[in-house]
Amino acid sequence: MAIPTVDPERYAEQLAEKRAYVESTFASFMPPALEVYPSPPSHYRQRCEFRIWHEGDDLFYAMFEVDPENSKNKKVVRLDQFPVASAHINALMPRLRDAFLSSDELRRRLFQVEFLTTLSGEALVTLIYHRPLGEVWEEEARALEKALGIMIIGRSRKQRIVLTRDHVWERLTVDSRTLHYQQVENSFTQPNAHICQTMLGWAREVTAGRQDEDLVELYCGNGNFTIALADNFRRVLATEISRTSVASANVNLEANSVTNAQVARMSAEEFSLALQGEKAGRRVAEMGLDAYDFSTVLVDPPRAGLDEQSCQHISEYDHIVYISCNPATLAENLTILTRTHRIERFALFDQFPFTSHCECGVSLTRRDTFQ
Repeated sequence: MAIPTVDPERYAEQLAEKRAYVESTFASFMPPALEVYPSPPSHYRQRCEFRIWHEGDDLFYAMFEVDPENSKNKKVVRLDQFPVASAHINALMPRLRDAFLSSDELRRRLFQVEFLTTLSGEALVTLIYHRPLGEVWEEEARALEKALGIMIIGRSRKQRIVLTRDHVWERLTVDSRTLHYQQVENSFTQPNAHICQTMLGWAREVTAGRQDEDLVELYCGNGNFTIALADNFRRVLATEISRTSVASANVNLEANSVTNAQVARMSAEEFSLALQGEKAGRRVAEMGLDAYDFSTVLVDPPRAGLDEQSCQHISEYDHIVYISCNPATLAENLTILTRTHRIERFALFDQFPFTSHCECGVSLTRRDTFQ
């Protein structure tokens, strides 16, 4: 893995290369003009993790560059600053390092540091150790929290010490509205909050005017899209398999006064079986599927994309919104989905500048006549 080299002067060039790649990859589908949404060229990532590398009395943040010809060969790269990370993370990095250097208790067998920050100014720092943590560590860590205005979690084997709380509160502005999101340590959140706001606005735009219809959302995470899209629909049913994410999603529904959505802890495959009447039980009964009239499905799957059965399932809806973090699997899935649906909108969200990573959004509508 190569560590991104951030060069803001080259940002337009690298974005043009991504545009060309995406347009070439999907040319056979004859989509509408690609909508391209740029990221800030630096300081765009709200969460990062670094190894702590000890050399004698010194220590520093480190990442590893892997030799592409031999994955066993790894080069340690010292990082005093990391322009990929948010300005808040960069401001904290030297202050935390100074604290570690001046305290044997905080530095001893410190293995890794994880940052979770927000546009709203909060910072949660997880310190991971290869030793048990006791009262002395907790006392010094609490003093560090106060000195830096942050929250700290200490982790070691079979230990997790939460000094203040295990989450931050992010505030995202979408269509002039402020949306509130609980983001829990060690669970998935969109790392580029600026692009996340753009994605939510785009999703609201492509689903506008469906207040008399219902939305089903698969892979909903902490309710990122659920919260933003709820008032575009009569009702929303979202599903997610992660217990932590489901809990956060329910907290976020309440925090945003969303009353027309529910989140069910269920995989996409289980939900498909429930719709077909092939899965029963308490969780299925609580969803009250008979009360819904789903017109739209939103999917935001992992990099592996959707399997063929899941593609067939979402093909049954009139409208599909597909958020993809992997153009290769998106193209495979569109081969199936475009048999029944046409592409109405197509977007590139530059979630990770100066990497090969491309995030795409596709809005599809059922064809009048299948082809």
